[in-house]
Amino acid sequence: MIGVLPKHWTVGVVAGHGEGVSEAVVAEDGVEWLVASGGQDWRVGWFAPPDPPPGTWHGSAGLCVVAGQAVQVSGDGLRWGLPGGRPEPGEDWYATLCREVLEEACARVTGARLLGFSRGRCVRGPEAGKLLIRSHWLAEVVLDPWEQSFEMTARRLVPFDAALASMWIEEGFAPMYRRMFAEATRAGTA
Repeated sequence: MIGVLPKHWTVGVVAGHGEGVSEAVVAEDGVEWLVASGGQDWRVGWFAPPDPPPGTWHGSAGLCVVAGQAVQVSGDGLRWGLPGGRPEPGEDWYATLCREVLEEACARVTGARLLGFSRGRCVRGPEAGKLLIRSHWLAEVVLDPWEQSFEMTARRLVPFDAALASMWIEEGFAPMYRRMFAEATRAGTA
């Protein structure tokens, strides 16, 4: 299934491209760092599969690939990211991934590999004490015709090697995305 990524794909760092991307740090397993987001302070960390860390399940996101390219979505045509979102009642991690990719990117998941989990622990703000967990996947997809729906207004394909550098990343979250892309590269070369 997953294993279609060329061996030469690497995780690049492009300074100044998006908020926080100039940080050259890749998240390590279980090591948290401080992120200010939405007027709150969060301790964010990456956790290797198969088991999620303790906390409240907060959704799934996918690094979707098709024909050697990564799928990105945008709600404004300026900030591009990966499809993903929160669970609906009765869904598991994988079902949330499949539904969100279909809704946001008009794409169907044909195969997926769990890359890891991120956890946000709110340490200051209205949500202090919350532990939110998100699963991150490498997903092979088939594109359906584009139809704007939900919050996304556009979809594009970018070469995998340029995908990380072309994404908008909220300040402080770049180490997590670098880890996600590093895991995807490893998954594709196994």
